[in-house]
Amino acid sequence: MSEIGGAPEPVVDNFELPGVPDAFQRLWTPHRLAYVKGGQDHVTGSHNCPFCEAPSRSDEDSLIVHRGELAFVVLNLYPYNPGHLLVCPYRHVPDYTDLTLAETADFAALTQQGMQVMRAVSNPSGFNLGMNQGVTGGAGIAAHLHQHIVPRWGGDGNFMPIIAGTKAITQTLDDVRQQVSAAWAAAGKYTHTPEKDSDAK
Repeated sequence: MSEIGGAPEPVVDNFELPGVPDAFQRLWTPHRLAYVKGGQDHVTGSHNCPFCEAPSRSDEDSLIVHRGELAFVVLNLYPYNPGHLLVCPYRHVPDYTDLTLAETADFAALTQQGMQVMRAVSNPSGFNLGMNQGVTGGAGIAAHLHQHIVPRWGGDGNFMPIIAGTKAITQTLDDVRQQVSAAWAAAGKYTHTPEKDSDAK
C-alpha cells in the first residue's frame, strides 16, 4: 500500500517495467505466436514441412516417440492434453486417400499402438482421434497428412481455452516424450499384432 493509502505501490521487474499487481495469474505462451502468425503459408512443400524434416533429426529434437516402417509418431508441439500424439506418414501427402494400402495399414496400426501406449503411461479414460483434411477442414498443416491421438480424462476441459484462449499443460514435452518412447519400446508386452494373434490360435 502507498503511504497515502488505497492503491498498491507499482511493481518494477528486473527490466524496470512498471506494473500494478492484480489478482490474476498469467500463463505466458509466446511460443505459439510463431504458429499463429505463420499459419499454413509457411509450408510450401516437403522441403520446409516440419513432418518431413522431423525424421531426419534425432528423436529428442523432433519429439518423435516411435518410428514405424511407413509412418512415425510424434508429440504435438501444441498439445491439447499431455501425450497428444500425431501419426504421420513419411511421404508428403495431404489426403487420407493418398495413402497406399501398406501405408494405411501402418498408419492404423500405429494409431492403435499409440492408444495402448498412452493407456499404459497415463491411464486416460477416453481418446479423441481425428484427421482434419484440408485448410477448410481445420488442418493445422494441411499439406502433410497427420492423425491426432488426444488422451482424455474426466474434468480435463474447463473454461480456460474458451474464455482465455489458454490451455494449461501439466508436463513438459521432453518428460512426456521420454515416458511415451520408453513405454513404446516395451510395447510388445501389451500390443497385439496379426502375428501374435495367429500364434495364439
